[in-house]
Amino acid sequence: MSDAERPWLGLYRDGQPHAFEPEYDNLLEMFAASVARAPDQDAIRYFDGRISVARLDTASDALAVALRAHGFAPGDRLVLFSQNDPAFVVGMLAAWKAGGIAVSANPMYKDRELGHLLRDSGASAVLCLDELYPVVSRVAADGVTVITFSGLDWQTRNDARVFPSPHRLRVPEALDLLELLAEYDGRRPPPVSAAPGDPAFLVYTSGTTGDPKGAVLTHRNFVFNARSYREWMQLGPADTILGLAPLFHITGLVGHGVLALLLPAPLVLAHRFEPSVMVDAVREHRPVFTVGAITAYAAMAGVPGAGPEDFRSLTKIWSGGAPIAPAVGEQLGEKLGGYIHNAYGLTETSSITHLVPPGRRAPVDPASGALSIGVPIASVHSRIVDEDGVELPPGEVGEVLISGPQVAAGYWRRPDASEAAFPGGELHTGDVGFRDAEGWFYLVDRKKDMIIASGYKVWPREVEDVLYSHPAVREAAVVGVPDAYRGETVHAFVSLQPGAVVTADELIAFCRDRMAAYKYPRAVFFVDELPKTASGKILRRELRKG
Repeated sequence: MSDAERPWLGLYRDGQPHAFEPEYDNLLEMFAASVARAPDQDAIRYFDGRISVARLDTASDALAVALRAHGFAPGDRLVLFSQNDPAFVVGMLAAWKAGGIAVSANPMYKDRELGHLLRDSGASAVLCLDELYPVVSRVAADGVTVITFSGLDWQTRNDARVFPSPHRLRVPEALDLLELLAEYDGRRPPPVSAAPGDPAFLVYTSGTTGDPKGAVLTHRNFVFNARSYREWMQLGPADTILGLAPLFHITGLVGHGVLALLLPAPLVLAHRFEPSVMVDAVREHRPVFTVGAITAYAAMAGVPGAGPEDFRSLTKIWSGGAPIAPAVGEQLGEKLGGYIHNAYGLTETSSITHLVPPGRRAPVDPASGALSIGVPIASVHSRIVDEDGVELPPGEVGEVLISGPQVAAGYWRRPDASEAAFPGGELHTGDVGFRDAEGWFYLVDRKKDMIIASGYKVWPREVEDVLYSHPAVREAAVVGVPDAYRGETVHAFVSLQPGAVVTADELIAFCRDRMAAYKYPRAVFFVDELPKTASGKILRRELRKG
């Protein structure tokens, strides 16, 4: 790719992405600059509610003072057990202002999962959605401060599609967030210092190979990657952000929450993802930018009555969390009226490391049919290595390794796991892919998802991409199952487009005509919905359980 072909050339020097100069030492300095620059700007839009940058500052000050008054000390951990509510943003700022570390918790967690996170992080306080309090009450240790809030706070619309009850709960056994904000309003916490390498957040991995581990993400990680979003996606204060991804997930946390604090730009929140509610939010608030799972875009595009005109404000949209099948990207682009750019990153890289730049379409690899995840962003060094750690030339498939200023400091209190995953500070992603001669990167699959059928490697992504090209298929997932003769055999799980009719034999024949004999699925099973994480990733491991 020549320099003349790079519309994002300002981010390059000598044909390579250059390192950004440090802009802020920590997140508190970053947010203070935004408060000084645009205090009256909307920081959060939540249904019919508005919270200005200045009000977000004073509210987080008050909560920080309240935390300190109830025993929270510098270095302590505050768990945010929340949907996409304003309290999440208030809470993470308050944790930093109190000198502590924020910890995000999936609101779908049950007792076992939340109990592990509380014990592993050693949290001394929890900011909790009121309806989730029963889970906290059963697993929190004595002495843990619990503060509750309601999804109804900061707005009056109380949309029944996301709020089953129109009444705010009051939990007598816990402190109440709104009461604390009123009690400590106008007070400022004592100054704290945060070095660039100090932990800002613990974000727990999905735990596919054991209990989830807390990735230690620093102030430097977040400040750097928020700036990466701003520069590479060409965003400014006028670019309202749609909170499509969950804030507890790394994509929503950095690509929505921290980014909005940096710009500052309004962040549109809607409690939780409900497709018709999100479409209404787009119609009302006219956001410009978002990043989310491709499954979320598909759900919004499928809302009855929604069309390209409804989405015309969304001119800067990216998909993260899972690679896009080329056919799906084209179909959704037509429904949404714009191109969905690919982006790639992990919890351990504080969100993005590769993306398809604005104004460019991702190339499709002619051999595999894979859609590129993009090019490395500034300061990222990404390479492909074989099983012996030897770097591979363009076109050769191996593991993706990443180093740079957005890579986590390691896993919380897991030195052995940290050394295994980050030898020499370079993250071994577990993702398998390749780069082409022009510098575009492509993912093949996860190492652990590879299927060995009759001695041949089968990557589920390739089979899924073929299935997605069939007009009847809405979603597809492919897994390997034990087979006495072949070692493993390929099974596919498929959900269909509304009104579509197709048989398993027809889909098997469709795949057989388009790929090698060892790759096509030997069985196809139809399901109404494929199991997914809260961030929209399809859970192949659930399908393997049968």
